[in-house]
Amino acid sequence: MDRIPEFTAQELEVARAILAERYARPVEPEPAESELRLDPHALELVTCPSLYWQERGCHFVVFKTAPSRYRCQFFYRVRQVFGTGIEEYDDLGDCILTLLRVQSDHERERGMAPQGD
Repeated sequence: MDRIPEFTAQELEVARAILAERYARPVEPEPAESELRLDPHALELVTCPSLYWQERGCHFVVFKTAPSRYRCQFFYRVRQVFGTGIEEYDDLGDCILTLLRVQSDHERERGMAPQGD
């Protein structure tokens, strides 16, 4: 498999804009690398460029799995990992917006008070 391209400047700008709107201040997602099993039937792990940020006691990760293909999750502790219910997105903006909405709904349903709001 060819190496998955890093996030482009345009993709990073999309992420920054959405996060700034959500948190009403600049939030800089950190570049990272993650190993994922892209094919559920394969044993091979693939290194994927990722974006990570932490807000209000929650950790967020967006994985780039191919050009214009993304996965995401949020977690509070290692054993408390949540997704959006959508396996993969073809639009980074949709991926991040859905991730933030699902996490916000999760926070509200669990009666979790936002930290630092």
